[in-house]
Amino acid sequence: MPAKRRKPNRRRAKKSRRGLLLVMLDIDPKYEDELNRWYTKEHLAERLNCPGFLTARRFVSVEGKPKYLAIYDLESPEVMQSEAYKRIRYSSAWTRKMEPRFKNFVRNIYVEITPDLRRPKWKPPTRP
Repeated sequence: MPAKRRKPNRRRAKKSRRGLLLVMLDIDPKYEDELNRWYTKEHLAERLNCPGFLTARRFVSVEGKPKYLAIYDLESPEVMQSEAYKRIRYSSAWTRKMEPRFKNFVRNIYVEITPDLRRPKWKPPTRP
C-alpha cells in the first residue's frame, strides 16, 4: 500500500520561511581596498559565525550602481533581531570605522515567498 501523502503544515511553513539580508553600497575609491579587506578578513566570517546566517556572498557590479552587493541567506528574517546578531552588529572598531564611509547605502531584509515547489503541479480542468 502506498504511503499516505502528508498535508503541509501551513503554520510551520510560515514560521520557517527563509530570510535574506541584502546590502548595497558605494565607497570612495581611496577606501575600496580597505573595504574589501574588512569584508574578507572580518565581516563575512563574523556573520557566518552568527547563528541563523546560512550563506554570505559578495558581488561587484558590471553594470549599474551601487557598485558593491552583499547577500546573506538567513534561516528566517527574525535572525536580524536575535541577541546573537545584536552582539555583533557594531562590535568591532573596524566596522565602526568603515560604515560611515559607505555611500548610497541600502540594507534590506526580506522574507522568502517562493511557493513550495514540491506540491503537485496544477493541472488545467478537462474540457467537456
